[in-house]
Amino acid sequence: MKTDRVVLETFPVGPLQCNCTILGDPVSKEAIVIDPGDDIARIYRRLNELGLKLKQILITHAHIDHVGGALKLKQLTGAPILLNENDLPQLEMMDQQADWLGVETPEVTTPDEILKDGMKVGLDDYKAQVLHTPGHTQGSVCLYFKPLELLVAGDTLFAGSIGRTDLPGGNGEQILRSIHHKLLVLPEDTCVLPGHGPLTTIGEEKLRNPFLI
Repeated sequence: MKTDRVVLETFPVGPLQCNCTILGDPVSKEAIVIDPGDDIARIYRRLNELGLKLKQILITHAHIDHVGGALKLKQLTGAPILLNENDLPQLEMMDQQADWLGVETPEVTTPDEILKDGMKVGLDDYKAQVLHTPGHTQGSVCLYFKPLELLVAGDTLFAGSIGRTDLPGGNGEQILRSIHHKLLVLPEDTCVLPGHGPLTTIGEEKLRNPFLI
């Protein structure tokens, strides 16, 4: 992973320890935040400490632990929220999602822009290609930062595992197709940053992931 010229910080937020990522350009002083599920005061404070202006809020999928704090962050920064349209039904059932976890229902909103397969998002000098990878949810996306040799995988691919498919919108056959056709074709040394848990690589998952062998 080539990150010597960028700000790249990932830390777990919320009760489910979702990996939230700040990616910033120290030259332009712009940043994106991926999956601000909770702990928005911490995320906002860190952006200010780094002297970064938030350009986009990118959501890999609309489960509460990934999207729950997006509107708060938008209200603090003015940055637009980007989400795939196939996960709009997940936003509509946020109260049910909150009930499953026994937490208060966060206020959410429809996205300002739709994340479509193949589009480029992110920072001017560090753009990501959107990979639509349905299966965990119908609107799940991964973000491939080719210049950084980095894949932000949401809950589609984990170190040694794959995303669960037993929740509304999940499909087991579909997630395997998404992983094989969209992710495992990437260079093997691509660093994978999952939605939860430790980093891995495409090569490591091709070799050792029991769900993919």
